Amino acid sequence: MICPCSGMPPGTDYDRCCRPALDGEVWPTTAEALMRSRYTAFVRGDDDHLFRTWHPRTRPADPGADPGIEWLGLTILATTDGGVEDSTGTVHFRAYCRDHLGEQVLEEKSAFVRRAGRWMYLEALEN
Repeated sequence: MICPCSGMPPGTDYDRCCRPALDGEVWPTTAEALMRSRYTAFVRGDDDHLFRTWHPRTRPADPGADPGIEWLGLTILATTDGGVEDSTGTVHFRAYCRDHLGEQVLEEKSAFVRRAGRWMYLEALEN
């Protein structure tokens, strides 16, 4: 099965892409890899991964996935910094979903920071 994030590189299966991060075996080494693992956590309803990867300064009381949303796909539009040697980065993406109103597109430019050497989701930025 191709990873819900579309795979990194494209077409990579779930077991070799996001599963190790969601299972806590590895921590994503780039902001994009963390963002992809978070998308996959939303798809799979993995609230624990969403909690662990959300910076405590900006994390809501309940960072869990909404079971009323069916996630349909992810497109990475751009990344800025966020590499293995960086301390900050952004990922601009579109996530496609279906909810009670029909099909929707969430477009966001997300900010990521390193905390204790690990990438963390910080916040959505203005597009």
